[in-house]
Amino acid sequence: MNLEGIISISGMPGLYKVVGQMKNGVIAESLSDKKRSPIYSHQQISTLEDISMFTTGDNKPVGDIMKAIFDKEKGGTCIDHKAEEKQIVAYFESVLPDYDKERVHVSNMRKLFNWYNSLQATGNLKVKGADAFEEKTKVHAEEKPKKATVKHKPDTAKVAVSKGVKKTAGVRKTGTA
Repeated sequence: MNLEGIISISGMPGLYKVVGQMKNGVIAESLSDKKRSPIYSHQQISTLEDISMFTTGDNKPVGDIMKAIFDKEKGGTCIDHKAEEKQIVAYFESVLPDYDKERVHVSNMRKLFNWYNSLQATGNLKVKGADAFEEKTKVHAEEKPKKATVKHKPDTAKVAVSKGVKKTAGVRKTGTA
């Protein structure tokens, strides 16, 4: 999944997209209502690219887990994050069977499903390979035949000027006044 620029801010609900930078923070736009707000450096910010979940082996990035949910649901929404605890756990086990049962809590699963559904509802859930393919097809479709242009050589002729004499633009001075 392409989660570049998508952040979660501690103490603020929902997900945000970084749209600009300030001297002492960033400007973030809410994915749900498109409102922009300043986020200062003292606030806790986490990019979704950097978040991972514990497994029995190596930690699994959230993007890979969301890709597994995307493949399972064929691009649709997943289970509601407000569902019963047993349903949440069963669904998460079907997506990530080797998760660490002691360190991954139900609240973490709920947050992941909420994020997934939020990204899916706003159209920000994109597969990395599909983005590259779409960009290439757009570039090829928008290419236009190039027109032949005539290149002019720049005027490189130098005029000799004596020291202390200003060059005039083609005006000849006569001695009569």
